[in-house]
Amino acid sequence: MPIRTALLSVSDKSGLVQFARALSQRGVTLLSSGGTAKSLAAEGLPVETVEAYTGSPEVMGGRVKTLHPRVHGGILAREGTDDGDLQKIGGRFIDLVVVNLYPFEKVAANPEAPFEELIENIDIGGPSMVRSAAKNHARVAIVCDPADYDRVLAELAATGEVSEGLRRQLAAKAFAHTAAYDAAISGLLSGPRAGNEGAYPQYLTLPFERAYGLRYGENPHQTGAFYVERGALPGTIARAESLGAGGKELSFNNLVDVDAALEAVREFDRPAAVVVKHTNPCGVAVATSLDAAYKTARDADALSAFGGIVALNREVDEATAKLLAETFLECVVAPAFSGSALEVLRAKKNLRLLATGPWLAADHEALQYKRVSGGVVVQSRDATAAGEVENGKVVSKRAPTEEERKGLAFAWRVCKHVKSNAIVLAKGEVTVGVGAGQMSRVVSVQIACDKAGDASQGSVLASDAFFPFPDGVEAAAARGITAIAQPGGSVKDADVVAAADRLGLAMILTGARHFRH
Repeated sequence: MPIRTALLSVSDKSGLVQFARALSQRGVTLLSSGGTAKSLAAEGLPVETVEAYTGSPEVMGGRVKTLHPRVHGGILAREGTDDGDLQKIGGRFIDLVVVNLYPFEKVAANPEAPFEELIENIDIGGPSMVRSAAKNHARVAIVCDPADYDRVLAELAATGEVSEGLRRQLAAKAFAHTAAYDAAISGLLSGPRAGNEGAYPQYLTLPFERAYGLRYGENPHQTGAFYVERGALPGTIARAESLGAGGKELSFNNLVDVDAALEAVREFDRPAAVVVKHTNPCGVAVATSLDAAYKTARDADALSAFGGIVALNREVDEATAKLLAETFLECVVAPAFSGSALEVLRAKKNLRLLATGPWLAADHEALQYKRVSGGVVVQSRDATAAGEVENGKVVSKRAPTEEERKGLAFAWRVCKHVKSNAIVLAKGEVTVGVGAGQMSRVVSVQIACDKAGDASQGSVLASDAFFPFPDGVEAAAARGITAIAQPGGSVKDADVVAAADRLGLAMILTGARHFRH
């Protein structure tokens, strides 16, 4: 279907002038409204205003300008069927609609934006035109994303029209665009900013876009796909760039493990490395250089590191890359990779490399979702841990030494990222043993000590939740652990502290729990 008239009305004007000029050079009539028309006219492009086309002026401060039968009739008319009706209202066929909406989400992202400003940024005419064009995609092409301008121009250059396949893709994208837009509005209007009770909105609609399919889900008999959240922050897995040498795509399990590793390594400001296996850190270290941090983290549990996921909080240099190449790994995620590091690592053809680019701080705010049967539970991200040991209450007769405090602060930040019941043993800023996911806390202590072996002697321990009985403290002391950080809050706290005093352990209560289910 040839493009004769294009209607352009956009809030995001990036790439607009170049796109409109290319259309005009093909003989397409440009029909436009408001600020968009002024922008095009200022560039010397011939533009017919919507006001002139409809014979109806913009009114109510621009609230009503495109809600007119000649506009929607021109978009919705079926050629060969509705020609007479279109002629009756004095309209003509509009073949291309280029519309994106008032920036409601951008304005809503500002917590200081007045409520009246939010309301004025609810677009009415824009979504109506988008939906009209998307419905009539058998004839009309709808473009709501400047990223699609080049695709449309390429097809026009090749064939003189926009293909049915592309029109259908653009229509699906357009409906997703308006659905996400309406979801943002309903969420805000049913949430606390509109005066409603509670911290969460009554209506929650989550827009995602499929990034790619997965070979399978958690197991080969399950299917899977990776969907990216609309507006995902830079620094997240969704926005990471794949830099590997090719080979296999990231799997379902890889993605979950990569996210767990990335969340853990964000805890540290100094060069740090986290090795993850089955969503649990098995080796974590902080050092003066990235290569030293990785080598120490890997060697903390070299057996588990085989086939693991590694997260690093600095650009990967050549020295670190050479160490990474010594072990079979599934994926490495870091802010960036140097050219020499990529040369080393790309020789491992099935090693996936992800560069996050911008770095998110450990305390960044976000919502987390977990699917349950028939619904979803939502919570704020666990963004605390820093300073909780340092500001905790020493409840034992013996205060921890400076070296013990340093180890406890490190272990505490790691413990937050281990599946509950979680126990982490550390010496300085290196893990020596991790006990994860047990039904009994004392068993997690035993597992962590068994993993540490002789290294448990002189180590310190962090526990993600309180000790319900003294047995966990007694098991720790029997393996040479000298200090413990835990939230406290058990009815048996006095007995637990008494056991620590009896056994000569130092104990800090943080007052904060960090379960990870």
